Amino acid sequence: MLYDPNSFFRKAKGIRTCWASPENPKARRGKGGIPNGGRKGSPCLPLLPGESYVMADASGVSGVVRRIWATISDRSPWMLRSLRLDFYWDQMDEPSFSVPFGDFFGHGLGRMYAFDSALFSNPEGRSFNCFIPMPFKSGMKIVITNESDQPQPLLYYDVDYTVGDPHGEEMLYFHAHYRRENRTSLRKDYAFLPGISGEGRFLGVNAGVIVNTEDYLDTWWGEGEVKMYIDGDSEYPSLCGTGTEDYIGTAWEQGQYATLYQGCPLADFENNQFVFYRYHIPDPVFFHEDIRVTIQQIGFCEFDKRESLSKLGRKQYKPGAEKKEFDLSDPLEVPPYLEREDDFSSCAYFYLDSPETTLPKLDPVARRTEGLLDRSETLALPDVSSDFVLTYYQFMMDNRAK
Repeated sequence: MLYDPNSFFRKAKGIRTCWASPENPKARRGKGGIPNGGRKGSPCLPLLPGESYVMADASGVSGVVRRIWATISDRSPWMLRSLRLDFYWDQMDEPSFSVPFGDFFGHGLGRMYAFDSALFSNPEGRSFNCFIPMPFKSGMKIVITNESDQPQPLLYYDVDYTVGDPHGEEMLYFHAHYRRENRTSLRKDYAFLPGISGEGRFLGVNAGVIVNTEDYLDTWWGEGEVKMYIDGDSEYPSLCGTGTEDYIGTAWEQGQYATLYQGCPLADFENNQFVFYRYHIPDPVFFHEDIRVTIQQIGFCEFDKRESLSKLGRKQYKPGAEKKEFDLSDPLEVPPYLEREDDFSSCAYFYLDSPETTLPKLDPVARRTEGLLDRSETLALPDVSSDFVLTYYQFMMDNRAK
């Protein structure tokens, strides 16, 4: 549970509610919905190539970002990875963290799908919702940047937050960390969260996998164990799972489903793409010195596919302390596990006792978008006509010019 239900009926002395949106970008008192005489004059805005826009900004106050909602007209995979979100806590000069728009909201691989979870949701497959509480002590700023070479025609959003919330020394700052490896390294675990120092809580992760069918055909990819190295762990972790599908609460491979704390909202067997998540809300993961979270790239070698794999002429390797080749010609070779190299990407979420980290900077847009679906699908939307989007976009650009 994220919220104390008792807080629903307590007075909120000194706390003020703010909504930042295109109708009131600075969330000022009595200044919402002014354009066009208050009759829906500024519900959205265009975001040109290379342009940045401040979605919300509060200075010299404490508070909590409580909800972020958005929708955009171009929801192509290429655009979802090209839009960048920067979060600034406590008036820092540099972002506390930067993430691709789609991955942050739970849409791995730039794919759209309907789902509902405790932290993120997309009720009908065409919006973006985040419910993670993000406290700050002396200010915050959220900026969106279009790093593509095409305009984002229509951006709608709300950032709902409060100011005046009292925070003590126990307050932790929210962070998110995106990364991608295409491809992963053989026998080297992929890091959802590289090592960080400090005290905090690992909140969870959403991850995307593009299966390497070139080297492994359509064999099962998800036998890797999730490992969490906490408070001084070195060679071996304190927390260790039993397999990818087990980590997200299912078993014996995984299909499409979405629940509050765990799910696989994308299970595209035709294109061999999967997106899954696990949020540690009822089972919190606390750390007091440091943490590192990884997942292995280990698959399952079905008996009836060994001959086909052998015809590829690629050496296959067993998991183990030493690098040993798997004998594909032996039908009795067990256990039937193989080390793999796949395309992994992820966005991990955590709280830390500092507004900044030493984690690597966000990958450049070219690396984030490599290998995604074709850019020609930019305006191929089933629910919004391209004529409407382009006409409305031109209308807003004409108003901007005036």
